Amino acid sequence: RMEICYHAHIDREIESLIERIHPPRVCIDNDSCRDCTVVKVDSANRKGILLEMVQVLTDLDLIISKSYISSDGGWFMDVFHVTDEAGKKLTDETFMLHIQQELCVTRSKGKISRDREWGSEQGAEEEVVGREITAMEMSGVDRAGLLSELAGVLVEQDCVVTAATAWTHNDRVACIILVEDAFKAGPISDPKRLGLMEEQLENVVAAHRGERKRVRMTRLGAGNTHRERRLHQMMYADRDYESCRACEGDSSGEHKKGCDGTHVSVGKCEDKGYLVVNVRSRDRPKLLFDTVCVLTDMQYVVFHAAISSKRSIAHQEYYIRQMGSSVIPSESEKQKLTLCLIAAVERRLSHGLRVDIVTENRVGLLSNVTRVLRENGLSISRVEIGTEGGKAVGSFFVTDCSGEEVNPNIVELVRQETGGSVVIDHKSPHRIRQSSSSSSSVIHQTNDTEEAKPRFSLGSLLWSRLERLSGGFGPIRS
Repeated sequence: RMEICYHAHIDREIESLIERIHPPRVCIDNDSCRDCTVVKVDSANRKGILLEMVQVLTDLDLIISKSYISSDGGWFMDVFHVTDEAGKKLTDETFMLHIQQELCVTRSKGKISRDREWGSEQGAEEEVVGREITAMEMSGVDRAGLLSELAGVLVEQDCVVTAATAWTHNDRVACIILVEDAFKAGPISDPKRLGLMEEQLENVVAAHRGERKRVRMTRLGAGNTHRERRLHQMMYADRDYESCRACEGDSSGEHKKGCDGTHVSVGKCEDKGYLVVNVRSRDRPKLLFDTVCVLTDMQYVVFHAAISSKRSIAHQEYYIRQMGSSVIPSESEKQKLTLCLIAAVERRLSHGLRVDIVTENRVGLLSNVTRVLRENGLSISRVEIGTEGGKAVGSFFVTDCSGEEVNPNIVELVRQETGGSVVIDHKSPHRIRQSSSSSSSVIHQTNDTEEAKPRFSLGSLLWSRLERLSGGFGPIRS
């Protein structure tokens, strides 16, 4: 039997032929587990398939509580235990069919592209079929009021913001803001105008001499760049992981009792030449995506993995190799991998008050909201905002620069800028949810409480179940 190996130089036409011969099979099982829906994927293996599958599920706002992964050789098998955002099993047959279709056609229809390499200038303007969008990418040193100043420049340049995503981590910031012409809907195509905008934004970002910073205006095809993966790449290129600190633990990666930090251990499996990576952290939506994203972009291939979570604690175990190599990485490379995984987990952690906004989108909305927060001495730790049917929908996470708790009275000022009502929610959910389609603006205080969980081992579970799982694929139950 011929063994199929996947490396970066494999011709795309050969990959496509293999996929046509062995198309993905997806089974959605709602009967075998009492409290979750089981999604099973069986497919020919190829580069990046795990990240694509995880990305599809997380983009559909599904919570992955457990997963078993095997892709050793030419075949890929994965089992995901998922729930909706409320932690409930999936019951909508139409939605389950949509999940199956998305997992099957993701590659063939090009819904998820191969993202640009870090630092590469290629792809700054992508010729695509369909609607283009104009994006501002920025990374550099974080400081109070930076997003407000950037938004102010965009208003001065007659731009309307259609989406914005920003992360801060270890005193660094990365953000992507999608804009359109305020006077005529559509992308900004004038090179001189884009150049002027880039220059003015660069002046805003300019920091102390020697600091790394970058601003770029680019035209992209709608849907061709996954913003959150791009943010990971930008923060990696900005080396935000260098300031990460690994929590202390023993040689097996066990954490100290009562420690609620992120724990990563990197060992090795001599027989197979694998690195064995264990990650223990607070659980949250998109955690698996963030981890797999960083492993993929660091050119590691996941051969086997087991992921589980219980309440607010997640355990991830990966058996990986560097792409195209069976050599065990050096100690310095393993240390870098450890820090990068910690950074991947922590970049999306939320601090302070969460402000959920649903209001009519308009020119200057982002500028006005961020200005109010800045004038009241607040910093923005994370932003996720987009548009739905002419409305701006999203979340701001705000903290007090002095370290004090944010005064909830700020919500009244935000309400005046958004034109909506404000509700204060003092609950502390274990998971941070996406903003709902409610017509009000909501503020949450985020403060996760954790519960420890017995160590989850791939060696004691995955191997015994893999054969049984591989035989359980079938059609969607109706």
